[in-house]
Order: sequence, then structure tokens, then C-alpha cells
Amino acid sequence: MHAYLADWLSLIIRWFHVIAGVAWIGASFYFVWLDNHLREPPEWKKQKGIKGDLWAIHGGGIYEVAKYQLGPEEMPRKLHWFKWEAYSTLMSGLALLFAVYYFGNPGYLIDTSKLALSTGGAIAIGMGTLIGVMLIYEALIRSPLSRNGLAFGAVLLVILVAVSWGMFQVFAGRGAFIHVGAVIGTIMVANVFLGIVPAQRALVNAIQQGVEPDARVALLAERAKLRSTHNNYLTLPVIFIMISNHYPMFYGHAHGWAVLAAIGFITAFARHFFNMRHQGITRPSILVVSALLTLALIWAMAPSRPDTRLTANAPEVSDQQIRVLVEAHCQGCHVENPPHPAFQAPPAGISLATLEQLKDHRDQVYQATVATEYMPLGNTTGITREERDLIGTWLRQVGPE
Repeated sequence: MHAYLADWLSLIIRWFHVIAGVAWIGASFYFVWLDNHLREPPEWKKQKGIKGDLWAIHGGGIYEVAKYQLGPEEMPRKLHWFKWEAYSTLMSGLALLFAVYYFGNPGYLIDTSKLALSTGGAIAIGMGTLIGVMLIYEALIRSPLSRNGLAFGAVLLVILVAVSWGMFQVFAGRGAFIHVGAVIGTIMVANVFLGIVPAQRALVNAIQQGVEPDARVALLAERAKLRSTHNNYLTLPVIFIMISNHYPMFYGHAHGWAVLAAIGFITAFARHFFNMRHQGITRPSILVVSALLTLALIWAMAPSRPDTRLTANAPEVSDQQIRVLVEAHCQGCHVENPPHPAFQAPPAGISLATLEQLKDHRDQVYQATVATEYMPLGNTTGITREERDLIGTWLRQVGPE
């Protein structure tokens, strides 16, 4: 019953988190696209203070969107603020972090071969990292470094790579990935809460008071624009991390931190193509380079093919040896009714109750148990490298001709 209710709780939080994330990222994409597609308005509109406008058709109607240089002569009674999407995404993400990783299955987060952490220790490291990196980012964006976009981007990349490396030293791969995503998400929401919304409030207050925005308001607006740009480039990496928990080949890789850093760079670089294209600048070379880098990553991550000569010369592994290993290291979770308290059904629908089922899932088992060493979760059963090699040898021996 505990596992059943835990799955429902995880589903509800995750579902809400995805919906909130779609709303937030969709709004972010739309407004960046909108800002880049605004065109110079006719003179009579300029006289009303309109900086740019856009005509569009959607849902059976034609829309006219106008952006004011400062604001209209009279503020509307109802002004829509785009902030709760960001706040809801952060709150639901933190709830998911606690429900699934801190108080859920410990194997998702803690790897005793790296560091034997208590729940309290894991929370302290995780939350401390989120807050610490956010404070560092805030200090940087309020510093003169923010005036140099390329230099700031390079420093931010170095910080995030360092976070990725650090998380992989203390957490299991899946937990490390999700914490890097939480760090990025926290930076993005802090940009909204600490920069973008205050700048918007300062502008609205100036318009309502009928005064010209002063230098302080102009600086807030400039930094808000920069923060919005940063959020735009961080969206694709954070979306990848949101779905990465389905693919152990990434977070289970021996150099998972470097894999994550590479994917983060490639996706942010690819996003640059679309941002430039919205401004009428088309650089296909950006997508070509992104594709080539992706192919290079696929090649670099590819598991080495086992030497068939070694398999042929290796002592034959008996079925009984494998039964003992599977019972000790796999069947705590991968059976129809798992005895493991965190599962009510076999993870990924893979049952390994019999050797025939093990053969049916030989490729998945080899990838998770031998190639990436991701399974068992957190190695809570204490499987050794020699036992993994025995399973790998047996899987090759019984594999297709």
C-alpha cells in the first residue's frame, strides 16, 4: 500500500510539474519570439508611444500585438503578469525532489560506493548546493561581468560543469542529474523573482506616478532583459534533465557529469540558432555543428563491444550461478510482486523471475548491469565487478547466434 500511494503521489506532483513547466517555458519561448518579431510601427502609432507591433493569425482570428516604449498613457485596470508559471514549476519540482529522491527510493539518490549519506545529509548537500549556486549567480549578474554576455556565459558554463561534477561525486547518477536540473531551475526562477518581476513593478510604478523611469529603473530593465535571455538558453538543457531519468545510459555512464555538460552546451548552442533566426539572421552552420557534436557524443558514449574471443575462451557460466546472482541482486525489485517497499510492480515492466525472462531482456540487463553498472539501484545489494562480469559472460553465451 505504501508503494502504491507513493506512486500516486509521485504521478500527481510530476504531472503538475510538467504542466507548470510547459506553461512557463511556452510563455518564455513565445515572448522571446514575439520580441524578436516586432516590427517598426507606422508614425501614428509611434506618436502613441508604441515601440513595435506584430500581426498574427491563430485560432480563427487575427491578432495585433503592440509593445510600448514605456507604457500607455493610462495603465489598464487588468494587467497580466507572467510569474506564477515559474513559481509553480519550482514549488512542484522541489516537492518532487523530496517525494521521489529524499523520502522515496534511496537508490535513486544515494550510492554508498561514492558516499554513505543519511537522508539529512543528502538534503543538506542538495539544498545547500541549490541556494549556494543561486547566490553566486546573483552576485555575478549584479557585477560588471554582466555587461559582457560571452564572458558571463562562459563563467556560468564553468560553474554548471563544476556542479555537475560535484553532484556525481556524492550522489547516484540519477540523483546527480536531477540536482543539476534543480540548480538550473532555481537560477531561472530566481531570475523571475529577483530580477524580472521587480523590474516590471518599477516600470509600472513609474508609469502610474506619471514620471520618467530613472536610471535605477533602466538598470533593472536592462538586467531583466539579460536574465530573460539566460532563461531562454537554459530551457532546453533543463527539459532534457526532466526526461533523462528514463535513460540510464546517460546518468549511469561512468562520466555522466561530462555527458550532461556536453548535452547542456549542445542544446543551448542549438537554441542560439532559433534566437538569431527570429531576428532575421539565419546561420545553418550552428545546427550543423550541433548535429556533429551530438554524433560525436553518441560515438564517445557507445559501449565497447565485448571481445568475442574472450567470451569463447571464458569458462562457461552455469545457469545455477546466474540464478543465485539474479535472486540476490535483481529479484528484490524485478518480479511480479516486488518485495522491495518502494515498488508495487517491476520497474520498467521488466520481470526477471526466470532465466527465460532474463534472456528476453538480455540487452537491457547488459546495458544496466554490466555496461553502465547502474543496476542494482545505488548498489544496495553489494554486487561486485566480478559478479557483473559473470552475468555479462552468461548473457553473451546465451545470446542470439
